[in-house]
Amino acid sequence: MGQAAYLSQHHHTSYQISFYVSVPESVRWPVLIIAILASVVGSQAIISGTFSIINQSQSLSCFPRVKVIHTSDKIHGQIYIPEINWVLMILCIAVTIGFRDTKHMGNASVMTVMLVTTCLTSLVIILCWHKPPIVALFFLLFFGSIELLYFSASLTKFTEGAWLPILLALFLMTIMFVWHYATIKKYEFDLHNKVSLEWLLALGPSLGIARVPGIGLVFTDLTSGIPANFSRFVTNLPAFHRVLVFVCVKSVPVPFVPPAERYLVGRVGPAAHRSYRCIVRYGYRDVHQDVDSFESELVSKLADFIHYDWHRSQHSPHSEEDVSHSNESTSECRLAVIGTVAFSGTPAYEIEESVQPASVSIGFSTVESVTDVIEMEPVHAVERRVRFAIDDDSESDVRTNLELQLREELQDLLAAQEAGTAFILGHSHVRAKQGSSVFKRLAINFGYNFLRRNCRGPDVALKVPPVSLLEVGMVYVV
Repeated sequence: MGQAAYLSQHHHTSYQISFYVSVPESVRWPVLIIAILASVVGSQAIISGTFSIINQSQSLSCFPRVKVIHTSDKIHGQIYIPEINWVLMILCIAVTIGFRDTKHMGNASVMTVMLVTTCLTSLVIILCWHKPPIVALFFLLFFGSIELLYFSASLTKFTEGAWLPILLALFLMTIMFVWHYATIKKYEFDLHNKVSLEWLLALGPSLGIARVPGIGLVFTDLTSGIPANFSRFVTNLPAFHRVLVFVCVKSVPVPFVPPAERYLVGRVGPAAHRSYRCIVRYGYRDVHQDVDSFESELVSKLADFIHYDWHRSQHSPHSEEDVSHSNESTSECRLAVIGTVAFSGTPAYEIEESVQPASVSIGFSTVESVTDVIEMEPVHAVERRVRFAIDDDSESDVRTNLELQLREELQDLLAAQEAGTAFILGHSHVRAKQGSSVFKRLAINFGYNFLRRNCRGPDVALKVPPVSLLEVGMVYVV
């Protein structure tokens, strides 16, 4: 407005009106200080926004893994990414040296944010608000036509420096597309090459397979079935741990996952096999725990699930049939949300269940493919007290047998934790299959593998100590 007022009084001047020409001489230095402070605030906003966007894109498997440092213990979301900070610094220096003139540096910022926001809002109207497409089309035509006028005016600055942000945007979009495409193809490869549960249950001394003390955490992207990297691990090293846990870390499309809804635990095979499946769900703004707290909390959730499963069998009207079924079953049981069921002590004749609504479990799916669905056990938002009376000796014997098996399973879990924990991860190499196009071979064989080699691996992202790490080499042909 100040520049417009100055221009209305000095429109006859031939030189181009700039900001500092329109500022009176008496307040030029204070205005310069305010402009510098405004530039600092704007740059910090861009840096913080870049950190947040990269962190969320990484959680959604749309960007290579980078180091994320949480700088505040009290304020959540205060993060710092060293690699991105270095890249921003190098780009700022390069732009300053390359353009030199502040006019060209200003032209390098094209105002396309409003147009992009309008296009994305039209998608939100259809996908999130579930409005008719004609509403989104009317919204896009009305606001988009106005913004296209401003965008077409800025196209005259393309050769003066506006090509730089467009080039950077295309470069980042290519990186994100290649990484996301290869990640999805790896998941589909694991999905189609997983082994059956019968194969796992058949492993034993008769095949030369030994069970060693300790807990084996097998990290996988699958929510059901046995991953191919575990079969390769057993083939090369014919032994696995006494307690086996298939851990799947999922990022769900919500900002935060309550701690009570984070762990979904179920059995893999009968109880005597001591194999479990655990799905750990994080929101894209959740803070991932370090390995010590994660290991101890995982064991605690396994113990809670063992209590829950055996007490459910104990207080079932057909408890004896449930026990025989759990010991002879060769299929995975349904997953239960552990953290919503509270046990007070070890009740013998009475159990209280205080359950809260499982909003994440009901509203969002934790699987990435409709072909890889495992039934999750619903936990209803009720409070109930169940009392059982012992009528005869047979029910007493069944209850005593269940308590003995519960105590034995918990003792095995505690002994395995004391023996140590091993983290089994896949070390993948991806290559394009024969007959792929040139673009796909370049993107997979060179682009993705270059990013994978020069970015943080899954062991670093999961903060796995090297002394407890077991890597299984896998070649993915996509």
